[in-house]
Amino acid sequence: MSALLDHLPEFWQGLVVTLQMTAASFVGAAAVGLVIVAMRVGPVPVLRAVATVYVETLQNLPLLVLLVLAVFGLPEIGLKAGLTTTAIVVIALYEGAYIAEALRSGVNAISAGQGEAARALGLTFGQSLRHVVLPQALRTVVQPIGNIFIALTMNTSLAAAVGVVELTAAANRVNLLEAQPIPIFVGAGLAYAAVAACAGFVTGRLERRLAVAR
Repeated sequence: MSALLDHLPEFWQGLVVTLQMTAASFVGAAAVGLVIVAMRVGPVPVLRAVATVYVETLQNLPLLVLLVLAVFGLPEIGLKAGLTTTAIVVIALYEGAYIAEALRSGVNAISAGQGEAARALGLTFGQSLRHVVLPQALRTVVQPIGNIFIALTMNTSLAAAVGVVELTAAANRVNLLEAQPIPIFVGAGLAYAAVAACAGFVTGRLERRLAVAR
C-alpha cells in the first residue's frame, strides 16, 4: 500500500493520460463509425465493398499489432507523429470498425417503412440517414456503444507496449522501483474498474432515458 501512496502523482498522471486517450479515441472512433456505416448501408456498391473490407480487416487484426506497425513502421516511410497521437489515431480507427457494426445493427433494426416514408417526403439518402434513420438507430445501440467505450478504455493500456506512459506504463515504472506488483497493479486495475463502472452507469441511465423518450 505504501508503494501506491508514495507514487500517487505518477499514478494520477498516468490516469490523466489514459482518460485523455480514451476521450480522443472515442470521438475519433465515433466519427469513423458514422462514415463507415453510411458507406455500408448506402446505395453505392463500391463504397459498401470498401466499408465491408475495412470492418472485416480491422476486426480480425490484433490492436497491438496495429500499434506496433504504426509506431515503428510509419516513420520508416516518412510519416512521423508523437507516440500518444499515433496511439490515439490507431485506436480510433480500430474501434471505429466496432462502432460501425453496432450502428449497422441499429440501422437494421429500424423498420424499412421509415426509409420509404423519408423517400416519399423527398429526402435524399443522406438526409434520410441523418434525420430519420440514425437518430432512431442510436437509441437502440446505446448499451453496445457503451460496451465499446469500456473496451476502448481497456485497450488504451496496450499503448504502454509502444512507449506511451499511461496508467499501465506508470504502474509498471513504479513496480520497477518498488518491486511490489500485487498492490501496484491491483491499484491500477481498480482505477480501470472505476472508469468502466462510471461509463456503465452513464450508459445505463442514458439507455433508460432514451427508451422512455421513444
